[in-house]
Amino acid sequence: MTDGVPGVPGILTPAGPWRNWGRTARAEPRFVARPRSIEEVAATVRFASVRGLPVKPVGTGHSFSEIAGTAGVQLDMSALTGVVAVDPASGTVGLGAGTTLREASALLGPLRLAFENLGDIDRQTISGATSTGTHGTGAAFGGLSTQIVALTLVTADGAVLRIDHRENSELLPAARVGLGALGVIVEVTIQCVPAFLLHAIERPEPFDEVLGSFEERATGVDHFEFYWFPHTETVLTKNNTRLPAGSPRRPLGRVRSWVDDDLLSNGALALCCTIGRMAPKATPPINRMATRLVGDREFADDSAAVFTSLRRVRFREMEYAIPREAVPDALRDVRNLIQRRGWRISFPIEVRVAAPDENWLSTAYRRESGYIAVHRHVRDDPIEYFQAIENVMRSYDGRPHWGKMHFQDAGSLAGLYPRFADFLAVRDRLDPDRLFANPYLARVLGP
Repeated sequence: MTDGVPGVPGILTPAGPWRNWGRTARAEPRFVARPRSIEEVAATVRFASVRGLPVKPVGTGHSFSEIAGTAGVQLDMSALTGVVAVDPASGTVGLGAGTTLREASALLGPLRLAFENLGDIDRQTISGATSTGTHGTGAAFGGLSTQIVALTLVTADGAVLRIDHRENSELLPAARVGLGALGVIVEVTIQCVPAFLLHAIERPEPFDEVLGSFEERATGVDHFEFYWFPHTETVLTKNNTRLPAGSPRRPLGRVRSWVDDDLLSNGALALCCTIGRMAPKATPPINRMATRLVGDREFADDSAAVFTSLRRVRFREMEYAIPREAVPDALRDVRNLIQRRGWRISFPIEVRVAAPDENWLSTAYRRESGYIAVHRHVRDDPIEYFQAIENVMRSYDGRPHWGKMHFQDAGSLAGLYPRFADFLAVRDRLDPDRLFANPYLARVLGP
């Protein structure tokens, strides 16, 4: 089957159907490869190139867009994990591309290092999360890709390309958020920070009060975010302040953690979504009850434990980045839209912020950004809701998260990114025959 291509026999097998975690994307690759080394990745790429088969790496399937789909060769990167290099002097750590964020945080702990910032889900691979522009919150902190100081790609000709500040440095702003369009990332080097704690204060507050002071709140603590339950006048605010590693830990107890994170945030949410689907009129009172049950807690723990949350309830998500100062007006528009359409929305809407950065396809490229994320339960049809919300976000020059659902294409996206054409030029250079293309990339980048 592999015609003796070095490194490929034994790792390339016929593939079955694949679908992502949120059940928003599916694919039927012809082959699946499970490489155990960079050399095997390169051999697989050469194998596919000779036969005209497209190639796409796949991580844990936590993207809600169809960015990982392929009808050709699917690269399962789960064997390329762990720490591959550590520089204690600089605090940089090299990680295999298939290492999940959760695994990476556990590996950084004994080194007394940490990610500078994280999103609220840690099940994604480091390469998938950075390639799609995954971010956390914090007005002074960029997305995960801003922490990359080097990466290694296997390009369309099977060559291994190192990109850092000394070699091919001009490619870093493109490759950090590369959408999988430039090659297969096999290693990522992260600029870490000394391990730290987060002091967390979570509490319900009035919707209008929080929006009225949004700018002060967003910039007043290290990491600010909030959740709004539609059909209520209450938001759940989360205020996290960074503390040195030697500060006293005051983690949540096991019982409180189970009640808050398992019973309420997951079990009760699943029940609310089920009831709301069967009896939509019950959604508003259920949401009002939820705002009285969640939040109102204070604790201090290791950064990764506070940044990330357990997500057991499957959902579908769309998220838009808009200018930070536009968040209050945009969220009021969303509230009015939900009321006007008469929708019954069980899932809370998440609001976060991020600092500007220089990565060409970053949703925060040269813009202080606010993020508004909307969700629907996996069994609910999200299309009408998401399309209408997208129209609101586009009126504020919104940029969609590359790894989440949206309906834009290259024609509309090009005007949102000043370096869009430069990114396409890099793609033409590294993948002129579109070995790493798929229908999603053809839509958002062009053929």
